[in-house]
Amino acid sequence: MKPSRLMLITAVALLAPMAPALSAGASAAPRPQLAIPDPGFENGGTGWTFTSGAGVGTGNKHGGERFLYLDAGAGKSAELTIVAPRNGSYDFSAWIGSAGTGGTYTIRRNGETVETITLPQHPGYARYTISGVALKTGDRLQIEFGSGSAWVNADDLMISPAAPADPKVTSSDPEVVAMFDWAQKKANSWVQLPGTVGPINVDENQTGGTGTASYEPTYWAGYANRSAYYSRDMTHQLAGAHLIGLDAENETMLRSYAASATAEHRYFPVWSLNFDAKTYLSIDYKSPDNFVREVPATFELVEKAAQAYLWTGDRRYVDDPVLWDFYRHATEQFIDLHNSAKDNGKVKVAEGTGQGIFQGAASYNEQDGDGLAEAGDGIASEYQAYLAMAVLARGKGDTALARTYDKRAADLKTYFNDNWSGTGSGADMVRAYTTSGTPVTGWGKENSVFMPMKQIIDPGPRNDAYLDYIQAQELGPDGSPNIESTTYLPDMFFKNNRADTAWQWMRKIYGERDTQHVNSSQGPDGDYPEVSFTLVSQTVQGLMGITPDAPNHKVTTQSQLPSGMKWLQAADVPIGTGTVTVRHDGATKTTLTNNSRKSSYSWEARFPGVHKTIKVNGVPQHVRTKTVNGVTYTYATPTVRAGATAVVQVTG
Repeated sequence: MKPSRLMLITAVALLAPMAPALSAGASAAPRPQLAIPDPGFENGGTGWTFTSGAGVGTGNKHGGERFLYLDAGAGKSAELTIVAPRNGSYDFSAWIGSAGTGGTYTIRRNGETVETITLPQHPGYARYTISGVALKTGDRLQIEFGSGSAWVNADDLMISPAAPADPKVTSSDPEVVAMFDWAQKKANSWVQLPGTVGPINVDENQTGGTGTASYEPTYWAGYANRSAYYSRDMTHQLAGAHLIGLDAENETMLRSYAASATAEHRYFPVWSLNFDAKTYLSIDYKSPDNFVREVPATFELVEKAAQAYLWTGDRRYVDDPVLWDFYRHATEQFIDLHNSAKDNGKVKVAEGTGQGIFQGAASYNEQDGDGLAEAGDGIASEYQAYLAMAVLARGKGDTALARTYDKRAADLKTYFNDNWSGTGSGADMVRAYTTSGTPVTGWGKENSVFMPMKQIIDPGPRNDAYLDYIQAQELGPDGSPNIESTTYLPDMFFKNNRADTAWQWMRKIYGERDTQHVNSSQGPDGDYPEVSFTLVSQTVQGLMGITPDAPNHKVTTQSQLPSGMKWLQAADVPIGTGTVTVRHDGATKTTLTNNSRKSSYSWEARFPGVHKTIKVNGVPQHVRTKTVNGVTYTYATPTVRAGATAVVQVTG
């Protein structure tokens, strides 16, 4: 889950992304590129102009072997000028460390300053980005580092195409606005430029990699010193990626995993791929029977493909044969091939080997040790994969297959609650089984958190007790050891209608963005990509409760505003080919604007509880209620035509 000499990949940045293709191996014709000639300073700073007291050194590098340095004191600088070969808008990032204050990172366009970041005292490397720099063909772009009261070091520069989508959040609470703005900009700074030629197989032991390749539309999902994206990270970042317009990247990355789940791999997808979307990252892949693989990832890839389909309506998710074959194998042959240690009766539960991640682990919780055959995050993810398969089958027009998967999901959930998870509650609930069939209770981190997050536990007192137990454990000394695990907690609590607790965790994650990550080479927690991507999705899917169904031109909303947040609005949220703007005033009034020019949306506006009245645009409607995952809602379903706005409000 890492990357870095990579960042020198960004070196060769395209001034505009190529039109991506879902088909494997497809490459667009070469296009003019805006290139940083020596982004990691490995060639001594090719193209850079240095004053006295500035240059390229060895020692305190971020990646590779060399870095740019500025000695302490005024007047020292390093500058690079490059010419834009075509129009585009881009983000410029650099890893920078400064032993004192007053240093600067500046972007200029034709001699005019676009933005200057004044660097804080932060001796360890952190990532700084100047976003949305518009360039025209022939523009001269200057990148400059200036000295401060103490030394300044810089390394691994990167150019990303500006975000294709630009949702905006406004609120009575300024913290959520600042959080979303930060997360949106930070997330997009991790996007690779298609066609960039960069290193592959970079890791902490091979800082120069083993060669180069042309990068496909992808984004960082893992550590900053490996030239790859990781399945676990990528699936969790997918919704946030969609919200800033990275649909081409989501498709490319999902398809690359689908293509890797071969019969030779016993239908496990590989764990990580280089940014060329073809080459398996060598640190994680040794041979077809010796590579990192964890059971939940197989199922999460199916679940997230369905999620991408619901956000975009893109028929490639149901028509592409590589993707479709992967879905079927993952929910059929994969389970059959990995279901021998424990007798689960009429249902099937995919298992790990109990022999470590290179032989197939049952859980994302690698600290749980060897010996697990089945784990809560595996079975819960399998449940969601069945539900996802039903969605994808309906999208394909196969209603009989959809019903089959709906039944499998229902049967697995019943079995989980009646048998697999035991009869205990809280700390006594079963969350795994060993290869000898022994049930495991107590705190299991991911294999505990995923059970309520994937909603496999029946709603009610038992689920409530388990949520309380997880909260207590996460706040204690045995809580998630790294920020990437913590990012699941807001999702889990939002899924279970605990908005105040979810918001508490969002604030904690955001508040610790400058805290050093447990992996010293990663930089601050905020520079772990999963943090920014998930804060974007947790704002829109969590606080706003926006659930898309683009193929059927539908959208559902439910306010999950925490106590004290009077109103929250998310504007220009992309769903299908259009966008919507949604505003919640507390928990009783929601406004939706359809910003598209052609299509209508069927809007289901939900409000928890049974209310006496419900009005659409001020007109009383017949009160209708429904129960979803144990929660009763009052709802209305107005059609919102292109360019129109509707308001739904409940009272009593």
